Amino acid sequence: MKAPKNSLRRVLAIDPGYDRLGIAVLEGDASKPVHVWSDCVVPPKGLRELRLAVVYKAVADVIRKYQPDILALETLFFSTNKKTAVGVAEARGAILAAAGAAQIPVQEYAPQQVKLAVTGYGASDKVGIARMIPHLISLPPKKRLDDELDAIALAIAGLADRR
Repeated sequence: MKAPKNSLRRVLAIDPGYDRLGIAVLEGDASKPVHVWSDCVVPPKGLRELRLAVVYKAVADVIRKYQPDILALETLFFSTNKKTAVGVAEARGAILAAAGAAQIPVQEYAPQQVKLAVTGYGASDKVGIARMIPHLISLPPKKRLDDELDAIALAIAGLADRR
């Protein structure tokens, strides 16, 4: 892991999904996170290899542009829908490959860790997390999908973790 020049660090957080990825870049520390950039990437429907290539390229481009110190990734959640679980696992593979190619260390966080970092309660629901985020960080006004908010929450957890 490249050492931050001071106590601040930059975290790239990705909420991998089957249909879209939430991506956020935050910097600072957990007490004062700063929003650098966030978005939702929607790979084209269809060929699996094309979807995964889009995921890899999107992550590699963000790494190149924002030079994060770490990549925060949610641990794999095993769904009852096997097709979705496999798709998410494949997207995670493309994300991990992009991080590995750029030699960016990856920290994984369980959903409960993210909830605890954002709300102080490990069993919070998505609505509670979405309500708390604007109290923790100033975000430019725009409509955000849940995936993007999940990535922002994940980035906050990454800033709170001092591994």
